[in-house]
Amino acid sequence: MRLSRYFLPVLKETPAEAQIVSHRYMLRAGMIKQQSAGIYSWLPMGFKVLRKIENIVHEEQMRAGHIPIQMPILQGADLWRESGRYDDYGQEMLRMQDRHGRDMLYTPTAEEMVTDIFRSHVSSYKDLPLTLYQIQWKFRDEIRPRFGVMRGREFYMKDGYNFDLTKEDALHAYNRHLVSYLRTYERMGLQAIPMRADSGPIGGDDTHEFLVLADTGESEVFYDSAVTDLSFGDREIDYDSVEQCQGVLEEFTSKYARTDETHDEALFNEVPEERRRVARGIEVGQIFYFGTKYSEALGATVQGPDGKPVPVHMGSHGIGVSRLLGAIIEASHDDKGIIWPEGVTPFHCGIVNLKQGDDEADAACDALYKSLTALGLEPLYDDRKERAGAKFATMDLIGLPWRITVGPRGLKNGVVELTCRRTGESEEMPPEQALAKVAEIYKGHMVRGL
Repeated sequence: MRLSRYFLPVLKETPAEAQIVSHRYMLRAGMIKQQSAGIYSWLPMGFKVLRKIENIVHEEQMRAGHIPIQMPILQGADLWRESGRYDDYGQEMLRMQDRHGRDMLYTPTAEEMVTDIFRSHVSSYKDLPLTLYQIQWKFRDEIRPRFGVMRGREFYMKDGYNFDLTKEDALHAYNRHLVSYLRTYERMGLQAIPMRADSGPIGGDDTHEFLVLADTGESEVFYDSAVTDLSFGDREIDYDSVEQCQGVLEEFTSKYARTDETHDEALFNEVPEERRRVARGIEVGQIFYFGTKYSEALGATVQGPDGKPVPVHMGSHGIGVSRLLGAIIEASHDDKGIIWPEGVTPFHCGIVNLKQGDDEADAACDALYKSLTALGLEPLYDDRKERAGAKFATMDLIGLPWRITVGPRGLKNGVVELTCRRTGESEEMPPEQALAKVAEIYKGHMVRGL
């Protein structure tokens, strides 16, 4: 993409309503525009990152054997009355009626709807295990929406639901989700710590939240600092192996790590004093096992091996896709702007032409642009007739991980400048070498999507 043809409404001043870093930079970098309290339009660059995150989530869910579907945003109230949650859910649920006077609601979560799909089409234990998931818009009428996409009313979310014959099978599904979530977050450049949490209106006793440590986090968290030394890395896991998935769960949850809702001071005091930490965290996902709560209420049974009907064991598992943009920025920025991890960057490399209109500089930038595109990468070429300082400021603000700077002086010596946004370090090298280095960097970061 050439910046002269792109829609990137960058702001020089920070809007007064933006209280935290991610909200400020998302507005200034032209990623979102508020339409009403807690509801945003996603402008081209924000939408591009949203899709990058979504595709990573899809890849890791399907790697774990989970099957994507798409459910409607609006639900009928009857299913929620059947489960007993319609009156219990509270004012966060946006309720409405259609023209025929039927009670409807804007989906805050979809346990009832997916259970209805299951009970309509699955009748035998031989069709289990089964995990269905979607990535879809949700709405919760927050009383005080704030912090941009971090606490909005409308949000984009991956919600998955497992159906299993026994509690043991369902707990394996729980562990499988934990493994897939660890892989997902690390691919986005995040360390998201699984912490024992409260189940809230979803229900169930087994639940972990995944939290990214940040000063602006909503939750107070208590943890053993040893958990921050853990990394999933490039290891391969057989998702069908109960032992392997259980091993990962034990590795990542055996150290003390809890949100304030489940914090146990006595247990925390058993952690060596030098490793006790109290901080803030941003929730970016949660996994639940809740047994037969919904299957019994909604009649989701299968014929067991003995021919008798058995209510299936279930769990639900969410990732805040839109919230992740804010979390990534909170975890990765400086005073100049965003610093995107390579896995989710909207463009892989920026190209800055220091002398737009100079034949040699224009030709060199065009050649770099075409070569990067041919390599399957997405460059953003700043071909505007702006001063160099303004171009650098824009690149720093929008946070592309790598920048190639081209100018007449360097071209006379046969070199361009390759700059790392995270470290600020620059290196002069021939254009071919810069291309090769950028291609090598992104070899492990390409996202396939569905």
